[in-house]
Amino acid sequence: MRVARVAKLRKPGHGEQMGVGWRFVWLVLYWPVSFLVKVRYIGMERIPQGGPAIIVVNHVSHIDPFLVAKYVLDAARVPRFLAKDSLFEVPAVGWGMRIMGHIPVKRGTTDARQSLAAAVAALERGEILVLHPEGTVTRDPDGWPMVGKTGAARLVTLVPDVPVIPIAQWGVQESIDLYTKKVKLYPRPKHVLAVGEPIDLSAFHGRGSGARVLKEMTDVIMRRLRADVAELRELPEPDGDLFQWRRSGETPSDVA
Repeated sequence: MRVARVAKLRKPGHGEQMGVGWRFVWLVLYWPVSFLVKVRYIGMERIPQGGPAIIVVNHVSHIDPFLVAKYVLDAARVPRFLAKDSLFEVPAVGWGMRIMGHIPVKRGTTDARQSLAAAVAALERGEILVLHPEGTVTRDPDGWPMVGKTGAARLVTLVPDVPVIPIAQWGVQESIDLYTKKVKLYPRPKHVLAVGEPIDLSAFHGRGSGARVLKEMTDVIMRRLRADVAELRELPEPDGDLFQWRRSGETPSDVA
């Protein structure tokens, strides 16, 4: 796919202000990430310049959260990730994630409800939340988005008027794949991130938050991401069900 260059929207005195934690990350990680990975953007104008939004993104590499964060920062907004709670237990890392406003999620427990409450509060403050609905780097044999957890759908039922914006991404996993211990930094890895139009979930408004509704809504979200990834890859969208993978001991009711 031919990708046009997109002018960054973050300029001095413009955009959502970064706190101390994000300023530190900007200084320490932003430029190294920019140097190591050649990133191209599509559809940056679809990220709202004000107000709340829920961003859902497919997960292709252990490093892609850095690239997604860079994209949102370049779009003049500040991302808040819903991330697995174990990351917050890592010394220094957990402290940094908390002061940046990220939200820990402990799947399959009552604590997940507290995470959703914190996410709703962030949206009510007009912030942007980022979720990887798959919950982990995709295990689909061909790299397609797989079955998602229901956390994003649960959040949508609580804030139905907040736009759900998809970001499809592809590329860096071909050079950096920690599952296979492959790290190839030369030639410089290339990665494309494309923001799509908001996902229309209006058909689910007023239908409650039962398990069936959440599953159907999650399926709509993940199929949309799969279609957008297919466009990036310039391949036909796969037919049939999304690939399903679960960790040992995990149940279908576990949330993102």
